[in-house]
Amino acid sequence: MATRATTNTIRGLFLLHPTTTTLLLRRQKTTSAAAVASRHRDPTFEKLMLSYKHYQKVLPIADLILSSPSLSLPFPVLASLSQRLRLNRGAHHFVRSHPHVFSLSPSSPHPLLRLTPSALSISRSESSSSAAAAAFSVDRLLRLLSMSLSGSVPLRAVFRVWRELGLPDDFEDSVLRDNPQLFSVRDNPKERNTHILELVGMEKPKPDFTAAAEEWRGQEMGKEGLGEVDLLELRYAFKQGFPPSMRLSQDYRSKLKKWQRLPYIGPYASLEGEAKRSKLGTRQLEKRAVGIVHEFLSLTVEKMVEVEKVSQFRKSFGIDLNIRDLFLDHPGMFYLSTKGKGHTVFLREAYAKGRLLQANPIYDARRQLLDLVRMRRRGVVTDDGLVERKRVAEGEVEEDWEDEEEEDEEDQ
Repeated sequence: MATRATTNTIRGLFLLHPTTTTLLLRRQKTTSAAAVASRHRDPTFEKLMLSYKHYQKVLPIADLILSSPSLSLPFPVLASLSQRLRLNRGAHHFVRSHPHVFSLSPSSPHPLLRLTPSALSISRSESSSSAAAAAFSVDRLLRLLSMSLSGSVPLRAVFRVWRELGLPDDFEDSVLRDNPQLFSVRDNPKERNTHILELVGMEKPKPDFTAAAEEWRGQEMGKEGLGEVDLLELRYAFKQGFPPSMRLSQDYRSKLKKWQRLPYIGPYASLEGEAKRSKLGTRQLEKRAVGIVHEFLSLTVEKMVEVEKVSQFRKSFGIDLNIRDLFLDHPGMFYLSTKGKGHTVFLREAYAKGRLLQANPIYDARRQLLDLVRMRRRGVVTDDGLVERKRVAEGEVEEDWEDEEEEDEEDQ
């Protein structure tokens, strides 16, 4: 039987330039499309997103198959969903392009679509890893709620990111209902037919969490040979990592150094009273917003998420800024990619050469499925008995994918 999380997923069917002169300062307007287009592009992340773009199309189809008791899907059903699933070349072309993920078997009255044994095994491995990590799921939800000013968030926003947070697809039962001493779900008085997820006993102090950025600072400040100046630089700093091809002006370096020293209230600390209506107070609140989205990304399994999904929590976190601007204004911490159906942000420090530095069982399973997606038709025996091989490294394969990407852009 399909779980509610799975059902919701199915239904859901810098080189410096003039536009960055306000970097590290508050923007007065939402980032323009031109500013996004002119950002510095990182080829490593762009290549990874080119693969993820197709992986993200595979997921809802796999969910449909896994939600069926027979673990199969009548092919006409998929064909009827082609437009919603953005299969611009049609369902048959998409399935045929991923023979390591899907298999189509003759049946009456319609052919049936199934996952291949490898893909099914990987999906089950991911599901079992999520179920086994129930304690981590509880911790992530507690941290998420503790960053909220009211200790509550819209439940539908959690459903949007259950996969990113590595929650089991039945988390409403296995996590929320199994821990009534921690979580409660109530009707949203401001919007009909919606619900609020909140911490139980908000009159009590929130759990004492340490943010990922604070853990990094502790490790850095514990190193031998650091002087007072070094410790001062690290006290409120975030880890920065710029690609070699990105040249930084002296003015930018100076502003970044001052911003790194700027004190701010951490994502789990309470905001007492109103923020000061001063330039310094505003900048401190902005740095707090950066700290919150940094921590949000740190809580995700793959240290990446669609920007629109983060924005679902903006009001709950008390962020009075455009989320996309925060990511664009701090290219040493975040990388924003526009490939796929929306903008996706990566936490730079968590990646090296397109892979997560600290892998986990859920990530490993997803990476295995991604590898099957990236194989396309390589290794498949054709009708004439030949084996399709990798063509010119990955160049021609990526060109084929980029052709499909152009079709996606024209369809938008």
